[in-house]
Amino acid sequence: MTTTLRTPRLTLRRWREDDIEPMAAINADPEVMRWIGDGSVQDRKQTAAGIAAWEREWEERGIGLFAAELRQGRQLIGFVGLSVPRYLPEILPAVEIGWRLGRAYWGRGLATEGARAALDFALSGRGLARVVSVHAIGNDASERVMRKLGMRQERETRHPSLGVPLRVHVLEPSP
Repeated sequence: MTTTLRTPRLTLRRWREDDIEPMAAINADPEVMRWIGDGSVQDRKQTAAGIAAWEREWEERGIGLFAAELRQGRQLIGFVGLSVPRYLPEILPAVEIGWRLGRAYWGRGLATEGARAALDFALSGRGLARVVSVHAIGNDASERVMRKLGMRQERETRHPSLGVPLRVHVLEPSP
């Protein structure tokens, strides 16, 4: 399945081999990874494995994380999209919307812009009635994006294996 979404500034598309290097550079930035899992950076091999897993999710479920590139200049700036939050069994079944952008692209509304398009894809294109988003407590920038998307806090919990405090937001549009 080829799924491409366009926003005024972004193209959200499936992953290509030449995305590994720029995504690996994003994943190698400790500030970008600060709130992800245990905060560890990822190398090229881990990034390639992640992209392969994201592509498998596209093939198996018809949803996934989009490679996010700027329309002007066409450089990869990270990802935005949908995944199943298997790391947090207490909220399953669920589809999570998430994003990770390179630090140079923070604070410009790009995460919100891309997430709005992915959320519309989830609700209209895939017919989902409920979408969640999870962030480590303290990651205020991600929480602001969730609120801009119209999501409301559903609960606080902890990552089952890492013990990191998490906040779960949800969007359940009225039928």
